[in-house]
Amino acid sequence: MPKTGVSGYAAISARVRAMYSSLLDPQDMTRLSDAPDFQSLFAQLKQTAYGPYLDSLKDKEITPRRVIIQIKNRMADAYNSVIHMAPEHTRPLLTQLYRYFEVGNLKAILRGIVTGSSSAAALPLWERVRDVLFPYGSMSVLPAQAMVEAGSVGSAVELLHGTKYENALSFAMKRYSAEQNLFPIEVALDLEYWRELWREAKKLPGQDREQALRVAGSLIDMNNLMWAIRYRVYHQLSEEELINYTLPFGYHVRDEDVRAIAAGADIAPVVQRIYPGIPDVNALLDEPRSGLPKLEIELKRYLMNQCMAAFMGNPFHVGIPLAFLVLSDLEIQDLTVLIEAKSSQMPDEEFRPFLLKTVTAKA
Repeated sequence: MPKTGVSGYAAISARVRAMYSSLLDPQDMTRLSDAPDFQSLFAQLKQTAYGPYLDSLKDKEITPRRVIIQIKNRMADAYNSVIHMAPEHTRPLLTQLYRYFEVGNLKAILRGIVTGSSSAAALPLWERVRDVLFPYGSMSVLPAQAMVEAGSVGSAVELLHGTKYENALSFAMKRYSAEQNLFPIEVALDLEYWRELWREAKKLPGQDREQALRVAGSLIDMNNLMWAIRYRVYHQLSEEELINYTLPFGYHVRDEDVRAIAAGADIAPVVQRIYPGIPDVNALLDEPRSGLPKLEIELKRYLMNQCMAAFMGNPFHVGIPLAFLVLSDLEIQDLTVLIEAKSSQMPDEEFRPFLLKTVTAKA
């Protein structure tokens, strides 16, 4: 029997709570947001828990891209630490959650191959692709450099024979070969990733299962709903295509919700049923180019609250490490917004609405 309860979670619960306490709070985000420029932001970031990951950067390396890569290393270390300490029966779920970044790397590699063949950039293609990859570490099954240097999408995909990605890619490659478009491949990778996350959550017993479905399911809900809305609003996909490119399950999002959106029903009532606290959904949908990114921010704030709620009450369940890891990712997303905004001298009123943690605007 798996070790659940106090015996299985005593050590990791204490460790994750300590890591959770080192996440930035709204006051920290306000101070960082008030930094007048990128260099000032970098100096302030060095005074936070991200400092050890930034100390090694030399002056010429202090660029927005390099700083973002370095702070992602902290999240990579957090994942590796949590997975190593977690009760054995929960590791497949936590490992699958981490694979989100490997899927992102795989898509970045394939995009690099497609765009790199026509680029006149001075740097070799592998060096350019390497700079955008998440620092996944030794757990990755991707032979990243060999894939980039294979020279074509087909040759790169052949290198994944025997990995978790083989089945999803084998079918999608038929459409890629006919259309020369990465979209079917990326959709196939995404759908298989989320199906596997859901399967791993449902395998767990008792409270572990309940908490895993709450956290992972809320993450699935957010992505699936935004897919459905974007596919309809931006891409005008047919009803059949939209259904094929989304998931028929979730924590609160139901198959009938996705099918209603696909069939042309009003989107706002669907969103408001699942996320009753989100205001002005119709207004956001009326101006989709500006409104949908704001809607996604609202859904991420809901997800953030769901994760923070996992720390209330009984601490001996997988929801604690799951929630912490999701919160770590959301924090990196906030910091990425700040780094890019400060480096481009973006006005406060343009970037602050896209920060997940509420910050106090300058007087």
